[in-house]
Amino acid sequence: MKKIIFEDLILFENEDYILVNKPPFFSSLHDRSPEGRSNMLALARQYIDSAQLCHRLDRETSGVLAIAKNPEAYRHLSIQFEKREVAKIYHAIVNGIHDFDYISVNYPILALPTGFVKIDIQQGKEALTFFKTLQAYNHHTLVECRPLTGRMHQIRIHLAVLKAPIIADEQYGGKPIFLSEIKRKKFNLKKDTEEQPLISRIALHARALQFKLLNGEEVAIEAPYPKDLSALLRQLEKFSS
Repeated sequence: MKKIIFEDLILFENEDYILVNKPPFFSSLHDRSPEGRSNMLALARQYIDSAQLCHRLDRETSGVLAIAKNPEAYRHLSIQFEKREVAKIYHAIVNGIHDFDYISVNYPILALPTGFVKIDIQQGKEALTFFKTLQAYNHHTLVECRPLTGRMHQIRIHLAVLKAPIIADEQYGGKPIFLSEIKRKKFNLKKDTEEQPLISRIALHARALQFKLLNGEEVAIEAPYPKDLSALLRQLEKFSS
């Protein structure tokens, strides 16, 4: 993996917060990162030793991540997360064509010892997500996801409930995407080579985060797509009728 420079990831910074664009395949915390690998918290603490992550993103998920520089800022944002006052927007590319107009999914989620989750009406914790179609392609859809709660794998399993699993999210029914799928004509694969998928991770990106600073001012920070997601969207656009 290319060396990650923390300063290059910064989207917003003031005296209390740093918001960064977390790369894919990079853990949020040390307990989630493979042994010997760096993580966002470690990088942030090299930049400012009092740094605390205000929330987490899965290792494969890219996008905007909020870091507090001091305990007061951490508490201030934690309360907003707890009261569901933080607007979180994710973009996912899913299998199939879907027309979602802020459809809601309100199914309780139970975390399993395996590190995954399931829908469980009796034992699960409340989970609510809204979904809106941004762009439909020939066989796939770009979806805006707005989770009101913050359960583990919430977006992933709620999209699976809608029969719109995220590309490459095989745990929840998603399938990989290949160029041969979307470029039906004049697709040639070199002899004795195996076709590789167009994206090698779950196609999920934390697009934006909106919350209040300590002075009461509201900020909305957007994270550009990383290269792999941008390249996938270009291919989908190119070969859509």
